[in-house]
Amino acid sequence: MAGKVFFSVSMALDGFIAPESPEELMGQLWMELQGWAFPLRFFRENLKLGEGGEEGRDNDIARETFERTGASVMGKRMFEAGEHAWPPEAPFHTPVFVVTHEKRDPWERQGGTTFHFVNDGIEAALDRAREAAGDRDVRIAGGGATILEYLNAGLIDEFTIALSPVLFGSGIRLFEGVDAGRVALELVGTQASRRVTHLTYAVRER
Repeated sequence: MAGKVFFSVSMALDGFIAPESPEELMGQLWMELQGWAFPLRFFRENLKLGEGGEEGRDNDIARETFERTGASVMGKRMFEAGEHAWPPEAPFHTPVFVVTHEKRDPWERQGGTTFHFVNDGIEAALDRAREAAGDRDVRIAGGGATILEYLNAGLIDEFTIALSPVLFGSGIRLFEGVDAGRVALELVGTQASRRVTHLTYAVRER
């Protein structure tokens, strides 16, 4: 049985998930937005940062998200931002399918991550990711424009937002341009920690 298609992102209280410019990634606000994840034991394990780190529900959610994912899909913008930032052992450890117009041979990294470049659209990338994932889930990793394309196309089953107590003021809004006449949501879970609130929604067609 095929798994679900989902996304999971951190979002500021004013709806932004990233700065407008890739050069601002790793800046102060972005670090605050993602700050709930940095102390986690799973985060340290996955990036080979050594032992230690916090346990608890945030850590469990991060680990569960990783373990359910059999393949990932991302857009060219996210790949280009991460290509030089990810360590040699990229943190995905699964096949990753990059939606792009660029023709490029697969890029194999240490630790089980191979990036495959798909030139014929979001559905073709998802088909390949589903096949690679088997009975596990496919994660639409980002960025925001790619997530929105899949959401508006009716291809997302559920998503989780880690709502962080940060205000961006400007940047990339997750739901800017969403087809609200087509997409309906059902809240299926809320979990709060001292750093962030996790909101999980099932996606329904109106």
